Parts: sequence; C-alpha cells; structure tokens
Amino acid sequence: MSNPFQTICMVGLGYIGLPTAVVFALRGLNVVGLDVNETAVDKINRGITHIVEPGLDDALRRTVEAEHLRATTIAEQADAFLIAVPTPFHEHGDSHDPDLSYIESATKLIAPVLRKGNLVVLESTSPVGTTEQVARWLAEARPDLTFPQTHGEEADICVAHCPERILPGRALTELITNDRIIGGMTDRCAMRARKLYKLVVKGDCIETDCRTAEMAKLTENSFRDVNIAFANELSVICDRLGINVWELITLANRHPRVNILQPGPGVGGHCIAVDPWFIVSQAPEDARIIRAAREINDAKPEWVMAKVHQAVAEHAATHNTPARIACFGLAFKPNIDDLRESPALSIATRLAEFYPDQLDIIEPFIKELPSSLAGKARHITSSEAVRQCDILLMLVDHDDFKAMPVPTRAGIHIVDTRGIWSAP
Repeated sequence: MSNPFQTICMVGLGYIGLPTAVVFALRGLNVVGLDVNETAVDKINRGITHIVEPGLDDALRRTVEAEHLRATTIAEQADAFLIAVPTPFHEHGDSHDPDLSYIESATKLIAPVLRKGNLVVLESTSPVGTTEQVARWLAEARPDLTFPQTHGEEADICVAHCPERILPGRALTELITNDRIIGGMTDRCAMRARKLYKLVVKGDCIETDCRTAEMAKLTENSFRDVNIAFANELSVICDRLGINVWELITLANRHPRVNILQPGPGVGGHCIAVDPWFIVSQAPEDARIIRAAREINDAKPEWVMAKVHQAVAEHAATHNTPARIACFGLAFKPNIDDLRESPALSIATRLAEFYPDQLDIIEPFIKELPSSLAGKARHITSSEAVRQCDILLMLVDHDDFKAMPVPTRAGIHIVDTRGIWSAP
C-alpha cells in the first residue's frame, strides 16, 4: 500500500519541531518546515541549526543537502500538517490561564492551503479541548471543507492530537523509540495519524480520543512535578534540621519501593513548569495536590536566593570587599542550551539586580548571555570562577561541572542546589 503522506508540513521549528522535521526527512519524506522566524528559516535552509541538540547539526545538514527538508515562512500545501508551537500561560495573581495564541496563529496560517484528505495533528502540549478548538478555528477559516465536529468519520479533514514526550538532549533517539499516544477526534482521525507516525516511530502508537491524549501529557508532567516538589520540600526541611538531603535520599531510596527524585533550585522548561497549570485552570477546586506542587517548586528559587543573601552577609562580616558571586548554569536542565522557564536564569537575573557588578555566569552551552543579564554580569569559565569568586552557586548539574573537583579555596562559600559538591 502506498504512503499517503508524501509531503509533511512541520509548523514550528523550535526544540520539538525541528528535530521532528529532521526525523521524518531522514526517512526520505518531503518535509516543509514552516516558521515565522526568518532568521531560523534562513539558517535551516543553509543546513545550520539554531538550537543545541546532540546529533541534530549533522542530521539537518544531510536532509537539507538531500533536498528532503526545507524551511519557509509561507504556508504551502502538504498531505499532513504537524503543529508544534509554544503554549505558555498568562499569569494573573494566583491564576495561570493557558495562552493558545500561538496555536491559533499556526492554525490560521495553514488554513488557506488545506485541501480535502489532509491530516492536521496538534503536537503542542495543550489544555483539554484544544484539539477540538483547532478544528473549530479551521472550520471558521475554511467553510468549504468539512471537519470532524460536524461530519464525524466522513469529514474532509482529519484532526488529531499527538503530544511530544521527548527528553531534550535525546530528541533524535526518543522521537523514534518512545511510545506515542495518538488522540483522534474520530477513530478515522486516530487511525490516519497513527499511520503517519508509524513511518518513523519504532515504539508503540496507541490510539485514543483527543481529549484523553491531551490529558495524558498533562498527567505525565504533573506526576513529575509532584515528585520533584516532594524532593524540593525535603531539601528545605533537611536544611532547617541540619541534615544532608543528598545522603538522606540515597538512604531512603535503598527501600525497594521508594524512588525519591533529586531536589534542585526549582523546576523549569517548556513542560513541567507550565503544563500542571493547565489542569489547575480547568479544575481549580479539585487539583489541590497539583497546585501545591507547583507552588512548592515555584517557591524554591526564593529559598535559594535567601541562601545566597546569607552567604553574602557572612562574607561581608569577615571581609572589607563586596562578594563576587558565580552562578554555575542558566539552562533549565543539564547539558542543553534551553533557558525556557529556567529557575537558574530567574535566580541569576534577580541576583544581578541585588548585586550589580558582582555577578559572574558560567554557562558552557551558550555563546552570549541573555538580554536579562547582558551588561549586568560577566560570562566566564569555571576555572576563573573558582579562582576569583567568593560565593559559588551551583544551579545546573552540567557534566562539565560534575567533572570539576570540589573547590577548597579558603574563605569560599558554596551554595549547592544540585548536590554536585554536597552529596556524600
């Protein structure tokens, strides 16, 4: 049976969209990447990545040279459209309302080029009901076509949700090996989407309805958030009681049915720090544990700030010079350049405000500091920080940092949020 998906349009060419586009292109499909970022589009068409992801540089270059992948800012006709754009939230006091504007813009961008028989798949992590909203937006823009909400299995356009579930740093591998949840607005929508993903996915592709698929991704990330919150709360309690939390977790995890995660300076990234709020926003009275976990993790940077302020005060009590503070890492997780929702970046930015001209940043995965720190901090190396700085704040457990010896210079203050220098 011939492949009905000869041309695929990947809408959004960021940390998820670009690796996904490359994976399909590596299988010989014709992939058109669609993005509003002209700089990113230009780089991609020259075979150059604009993000850091192991193996992506070479894979992108090969697919572009083979003419299996190209990027554009103008929508074109295709057999299937995959949407992978950001889904942040609007914060209003205690409420965190989903921002679907990027999805709406992407939907309206592709609507004019849709034709009968097309498949539209939303990959962006979304509140329950978003896939159905995408279908409504498309129907409003294209009254000449039929959609699942009105014509069911007989619709001209199939619409489905297939949330990504990859680990940054392992994207090219996990896009192929991980199981995928395929949520269709109808059984036919799910079946067609499954056929598309089975072109590249070696893991299982499990069919369900779109609302369950949306909730599954939110549940996965909320589960992680709740467990991280437990570890973060433990770290605060242990600090108060004079207990090494890293040793405590190691000992507790020797129980055959206990697996406590590692604490840190908070939770960041485009998923775990955001997605639980989508559940809270839709069920505010019932999502009590999920809300509490979010609040615990969002409060952890404040605790880290307090530890730094304490170290600065102790330095001032024994020295006549202002303390130099070194922040090790800005990314939201180790060994990547992704700064989205990063607690490390938030902490560093606030420290720059409290201690102007006293802050140094060590982040090996970026070439220049983000705008929030530009002109307010130095971008230096680890060895320079150990030699020159008085307070070393470990925020991200990059492998480069793990390989460093524990600093032992007299008078140095260490605030270790990742256990690199504190674990037994």
